[in-house]
Amino acid sequence: MILGFFVIVIVGVLVVKYLKTDRGTIPQELLSGTNSVEMSDKIHTVIKGDNLWNIAVTYYGDGFKWTEIATENKLDNASVIEIGQDLTIPNVETVAVGSITAATYEIVKGDNLWDISVRAYGDGYKWVEIARENNIVNPNIIHTGNILVLPR
Repeated sequence: MILGFFVIVIVGVLVVKYLKTDRGTIPQELLSGTNSVEMSDKIHTVIKGDNLWNIAVTYYGDGFKWTEIATENKLDNASVIEIGQDLTIPNVETVAVGSITAATYEIVKGDNLWDISVRAYGDGYKWVEIARENNIVNPNIIHTGNILVLPR
């Protein structure tokens, strides 16, 4: 019975510790730098249902750029934004990548199946079809110079 009590206490401590982790925080070294408010005139006012991912998709077409918005606005906890809060939307360089219309594609350095799928089909989840068509065992490992067949 005493052993059961200790197990419950340890599990409780671990759960509390997990819930208190700083998920969605930006490192202090990024927050301490100057922001580019002078260079950007885009301001987004947070509305109900907004989150940084959706805002980044709206302005950049890429949800992964939410970190740029969080850093620019020096948000200590990026998962907490409030309705009515004004967020500065920084100018971010985006790399224009052309779409893939051919039936085959040669892998270049930096490629991954998700990005290839987005460029070829406009849907990143179709990477599975590319992997299946090309008998790729581990989709995380693709090699520069290999030719992929893109099912159409």
